[in-house]
Amino acid sequence: MEKRPSQERLTPDWSLELVNHSPSGFEWGYGGSGPAQFALALLLDYTDDEAFALDHYQEFKTEVVSQLDCTGSSEYWRLTASEIDATLDVTPDEPVAPTI
Repeated sequence: MEKRPSQERLTPDWSLELVNHSPSGFEWGYGGSGPAQFALALLLDYTDDEAFALDHYQEFKTEVVSQLDCTGSSEYWRLTASEIDATLDVTPDEPVAPTI
Protein backbone atom coordinates (compact mmCIF):
# COMPACT_ATOMS: atom_id res chain seq x y z
CA MET A 1 0.00 0.00 0.00
CA GLU A 2 1.39 3.36 -0.96
CA LYS A 3 0.40 6.20 1.32
CA ARG A 4 1.45 8.79 -1.26
CA PRO A 5 4.05 8.60 -4.01
CA SER A 6 6.59 10.59 -1.99
CA GLN A 7 6.09 8.72 1.30
CA GLU A 8 6.97 5.34 2.70
CA ARG A 9 4.97 2.20 2.06
CA LEU A 10 2.38 1.25 4.67
CA THR A 11 3.23 -2.13 6.19
CA PRO A 12 1.41 -4.31 8.75
CA ASP A 13 4.43 -4.42 11.11
CA TRP A 14 3.21 -2.03 13.83
CA SER A 15 -0.35 -3.33 13.71
CA LEU A 16 0.87 -6.94 13.98
CA GLU A 17 2.66 -6.05 17.22
CA LEU A 18 -0.75 -5.18 18.71
CA VAL A 19 -3.12 -7.69 17.09
CA ASN A 20 -2.22 -10.51 14.73
CA HIS A 21 -5.20 -10.85 12.42
CA SER A 22 -3.37 -11.43 9.15
CA PRO A 23 0.39 -12.02 9.09
CA SER A 24 0.11 -12.64 5.33
CA GLY A 25 -0.81 -9.01 4.66
CA PHE A 26 -3.56 -6.56 3.95
CA GLU A 27 -6.86 -7.14 2.20
CA TRP A 28 -9.99 -5.07 1.58
CA GLY A 29 -13.42 -5.38 0.07
CA TYR A 30 -14.89 -7.77 2.66
CA GLY A 31 -15.05 -8.13 6.44
CA GLY A 32 -12.31 -10.64 7.19
CA SER A 33 -8.97 -10.77 8.98
CA GLY A 34 -6.91 -9.12 6.21
CA PRO A 35 -9.21 -6.07 6.17
CA ALA A 36 -9.08 -5.94 9.99
CA GLN A 37 -5.27 -5.80 9.88
CA PHE A 38 -5.43 -3.12 7.20
CA ALA A 39 -7.95 -1.02 9.15
CA LEU A 40 -5.77 -1.21 12.27
CA ALA A 41 -2.64 -0.26 10.32
CA LEU A 42 -4.41 2.67 8.64
CA LEU A 43 -5.67 4.06 11.94
CA LEU A 44 -2.31 3.59 13.64
CA ASP A 45 -0.61 5.42 10.81
CA TYR A 46 -3.21 8.17 10.70
CA THR A 47 -3.59 8.82 14.44
CA ASP A 48 -0.27 7.55 15.84
CA ASP A 49 -2.40 6.47 18.82
CA GLU A 50 -2.49 2.77 19.70
CA ALA A 51 -5.39 3.00 22.14
CA PHE A 52 -7.56 4.95 19.72
CA ALA A 53 -6.73 2.64 16.82
CA LEU A 54 -7.51 -0.46 18.88
CA ASP A 55 -10.83 1.01 20.00
CA HIS A 56 -11.98 1.96 16.49
CA TYR A 57 -10.42 -0.32 13.88
CA GLN A 58 -13.23 -2.89 13.76
CA GLU A 59 -15.79 -0.15 13.08
CA PHE A 60 -13.42 1.39 10.53
CA LYS A 61 -13.06 -2.01 8.86
CA THR A 62 -16.83 -2.37 8.59
CA GLU A 63 -17.53 1.19 7.49
CA VAL A 64 -14.59 1.77 5.14
CA VAL A 65 -12.15 -1.05 4.42
CA SER A 66 -14.78 -3.70 3.70
CA GLN A 67 -16.35 -1.31 1.16
CA LEU A 68 -13.18 -0.57 -0.80
CA ASP A 69 -13.19 -1.99 -4.31
CA CYS A 70 -10.05 -2.33 -6.40
CA THR A 71 -10.25 -5.24 -8.81
CA GLY A 72 -7.78 -4.52 -11.59
CA SER A 73 -4.13 -3.52 -11.78
CA SER A 74 -5.09 -0.12 -13.19
CA GLU A 75 -7.75 0.54 -10.53
CA TYR A 76 -7.09 2.14 -7.18
CA TRP A 77 -8.81 3.83 -4.27
CA ARG A 78 -7.85 6.78 -2.14
CA LEU A 79 -8.69 7.73 1.45
CA THR A 80 -8.34 11.32 2.58
CA ALA A 81 -7.99 12.65 6.11
CA SER A 82 -11.44 14.22 5.91
CA GLU A 83 -12.97 10.87 4.87
CA ILE A 84 -11.26 9.09 7.76
CA ASP A 85 -12.37 11.80 10.20
CA ALA A 86 -15.95 11.65 8.91
CA THR A 87 -16.05 7.89 9.38
CA LEU A 88 -14.75 8.21 12.92
CA ASP A 89 -17.13 11.11 13.66
CA VAL A 90 -14.13 13.32 14.36
CA THR A 91 -13.66 16.84 13.13
CA PRO A 92 -10.29 18.63 13.09
CA ASP A 93 -9.29 20.35 16.34
CA GLU A 94 -11.90 18.44 18.37
CA PRO A 95 -10.90 15.90 21.01
CA VAL A 96 -11.37 12.29 20.03
CA ALA A 97 -12.80 11.33 23.42
CA PRO A 98 -15.62 13.25 25.08
CA THR A 99 -14.74 15.52 27.96
CA ILE A 100 -16.08 14.28 31.28
